Amino acid sequence: MQAEPRPAWYALERGGWRDYVTLLHVPYTAWHLSYVVVGAALATTFSWTRLGATLAAFALALGVGAHALDELRGRPLRTSIPSPILVGLASLSIGAACAIGIVGAIEFEAWLALLVPVGVFLVIAYNLELAGGRFHSDLWFGLAWGGFPVICGYAAVAGELGAAAFLGAAFAVLLSLAQRTLSNHVRFVRRRVAAVDAELELRDGSRRRLDAEALILVEERGLRLLAAASVVLAASLVAMRL
Repeated sequence: MQAEPRPAWYALERGGWRDYVTLLHVPYTAWHLSYVVVGAALATTFSWTRLGATLAAFALALGVGAHALDELRGRPLRTSIPSPILVGLASLSIGAACAIGIVGAIEFEAWLALLVPVGVFLVIAYNLELAGGRFHSDLWFGLAWGGFPVICGYAAVAGELGAAAFLGAAFAVLLSLAQRTLSNHVRFVRRRVAAVDAELELRDGSRRRLDAEALILVEERGLRLLAAASVVLAASLVAMRL
């Protein structure tokens, strides 16, 4: 009997602690946390403490909170984590992220507190598909998990916003849209396609069988490379500040 395909290439075998690791979407969380670093590195001033706090806030809000809400709605990762635990994880992580943001605003620049409700709105509206899913589009994904982290990373260390912040945000939005372009097809095949029965006839007359794995091979390899490249970019920017 053919094994059921994993809902994501980074998903572990179902059950127990492995469900919680899968819930974190580790490669993609690292990818989008790298945007925070990009934003911080673009600023003319730099603070390791404020960058660390901003990374912690996004790791909580995105890595835990957003993904818990996403799993709560529709179980796309097919975990067995009880719904009350998902609600608790989302509430605690998003609440802790908000607390970090508010404390940072009090200690550094008061206007930064304005970014906190924006972040809360993006997490809840996108992942719970509010307003009939109006905020759950590719563009909103790019804005919420691409552009917004860059803006926050820059603002948190500089205390202001400059042209470089918005250009960096545009870069992150575009890269996030590329991510969605690839991942939409991959997720469709992994999570909705039950079987594939097709054959390619090549120009030389030979034939090649086509299965579900072959359908997503190129896109998934691209996603892995882009995730790794983003993390390496962030690491190089961190090294530049050492």
